[in-house]
Amino acid sequence: MTSFDRREEAFEAKFAHDEERAFEERALALRMLGLWAAGKRGETGTIAEDYALGLINAEFSAVPNAAFNKLVFDLAEHGVDAAQIRQKRDEFPAVAQRALA
Repeated sequence: MTSFDRREEAFEAKFAHDEERAFEERALALRMLGLWAAGKRGETGTIAEDYALGLINAEFSAVPNAAFNKLVFDLAEHGVDAAQIRQKRDEFPAVAQRALA
């Protein structure tokens, strides 16, 4: 194996690691957002965890903006508007990144 091959493998391993890390951060941020939304809906415990998991699944589905649209629909009757949802959605990635550091 040449030094070029070893270097290429190292870059590929770093890329895979970075992608896995980004996925974990995104999933954690969505979980936090889901738990926040569940709290706004008055849900706690297992029900809140299930709601957060559903939000994660919606985000990674083939439907664009599925998680955001779900939140807007689910929280409308609880007095939470799209702007509040966007604010929280934008806050949680940094929190997740710090939590996984």
